[in-house]
Amino acid sequence: MSFIFSGASQNAKLKRPNPPMVTYLGYVLVGVTAGVSLLLFAHAIGLSIGQPLIALTL
Repeated sequence: MSFIFSGASQNAKLKRPNPPMVTYLGYVLVGVTAGVSLLLFAHAIGLSIGQPLIALTL
């Protein structure tokens, strides 16, 4: 993840456009991170009310 964001910030410093693959991978990484954080937030809320909404045990 740091490779994508460091490449994007380097391109911004040099005022170059990002290659499309860097942009797409950045969006995918942000989306996956947001999705996982929402799932964990829902699990934490479920545990706080006493009813786990997501079974995270194997």
